[in-house]
Amino acid sequence: MFLSFIRTAMDMNAIASIIISVSLMLFLGFAMTRLTKRFRLPNVTAYILTGILIGPYCADLIPSAIIESMDFLSDIALAFIAFGTGEFFKLSTLKKSGVKVAVLTIFEACMASAAVFAVTHLLLGVDLVFCIVLSALASATAPASTMMTIRQTKAHGEFVDTLLQVVALDDVVGLVEYSAAIALAVAVSTGSRLHFGSILLPIAVNLGILGLGSLFGFFLKLLLKKRSTDNRLIVSVSLLFAFCGICACLDVSPLLGCMAMGTAYINLTEDEKLFKQLNYFTPPILLLFFVHSGLGFQLDALTGTSAAVGSVPLLAIGVLYFFARIIGKYAGSVCGSLVTHRPREIRRYLGLALIPQAGVAIGLAAMGARTLGGEAGTALETVILASSVLYELMGPACAKLSLYLSKSYSVKLEDLVPEEALALDAQGGPPDAVELLIQRIQAIQEELARPSTSEEEAAFLEAAEEQLAALSYAHAGNIHSARRY
Repeated sequence: MFLSFIRTAMDMNAIASIIISVSLMLFLGFAMTRLTKRFRLPNVTAYILTGILIGPYCADLIPSAIIESMDFLSDIALAFIAFGTGEFFKLSTLKKSGVKVAVLTIFEACMASAAVFAVTHLLLGVDLVFCIVLSALASATAPASTMMTIRQTKAHGEFVDTLLQVVALDDVVGLVEYSAAIALAVAVSTGSRLHFGSILLPIAVNLGILGLGSLFGFFLKLLLKKRSTDNRLIVSVSLLFAFCGICACLDVSPLLGCMAMGTAYINLTEDEKLFKQLNYFTPPILLLFFVHSGLGFQLDALTGTSAAVGSVPLLAIGVLYFFARIIGKYAGSVCGSLVTHRPREIRRYLGLALIPQAGVAIGLAAMGARTLGGEAGTALETVILASSVLYELMGPACAKLSLYLSKSYSVKLEDLVPEEALALDAQGGPPDAVELLIQRIQAIQEELARPSTSEEEAAFLEAAEEQLAALSYAHAGNIHSARRY
């Protein structure tokens, strides 16, 4: 009865329909995370499953008109993801190992694409246009799952530094591949004559967007100079939205430009606090994006075939895509590490940490679906969404395993609390074994008892407190003025 009441209210009033839909997406997405956390699954999985359950193929709570009108969420979510990724492109870090990391990234990204293309087109005989775009999307990696695992384990070292740079560069390579693949796919599907100009033009456009994003980063630096904390959030969000609008007008992805914007800003200012504030601000936006992706997931398409793709069931394509991409990523990371003479730990275990795939791939798939249109676009989104759920189920566990095997973190007491951090005994000498164990246990208990406020939360709370103080000051000033009269 309650659900029917909601649907009736939504059908009677368009504004109520929008507001209630957004509310349901936010609350039910959050509620699903309470369930998935019991199984130690990432939030992304909960959001996508929520979208599927409240979508047209299950509860049908969200009207189709609302689903279609929220396509802009992919552009905005990609903008925030890409801007945050720019934080890891500090010139001081890139100078140390930038060329080697770039070569390693190109190897693992391109070999993943090659493996997917070989399996889907050469082995299954799937449509060429579909395989071109699908194989390009295979290069992208989800940075959120990997970074979350690194923060939880407090891992550090050369392996972690290399992993963060590779994950960030992965999306750059993926976008370049995607731009070339879309141009090639359109040329093949329309039967137009293929020439270098048709491939180089979208790449040139993205290079222009890269330059424009750098200018926006410089402009952001000028606007935020000596600006209060709450205004910094307002200005940065407005500039990101404006850049998304420009990219939408040009019909290009905002990913590369926003990444350049974040890179330019961090290198000009060394201001990491802004990124932490935005990281704490963006979860509702990312939640809506992933739930919306689940709403567009077509279950009947997954179990059937598509005339635009071929006679192969999409379920079979999705399963083979899932395994082929993993093999390509791992083989590419091994080959890239051998070519660049990386340490054994990176060569052996980096591929395990590159398995997750969600945000960037889903966003690019949504854009690719708009470009391809029809059944081919629907099939592309269906395969990427289905495989993303699988990747997010096993990706964080594989990333944690790679960090452990590479000795980037440890669960041993002597590593968690090193001996030099402990107090001496009464005689000023090193404590005995029993005292050493007691002190280590006490140190761990003190660490667990501390408030679990993250750096992102602390930075965001600082902005909120400053805004509250400014409002209180203005309110006090208004009262003082009123009393004078």
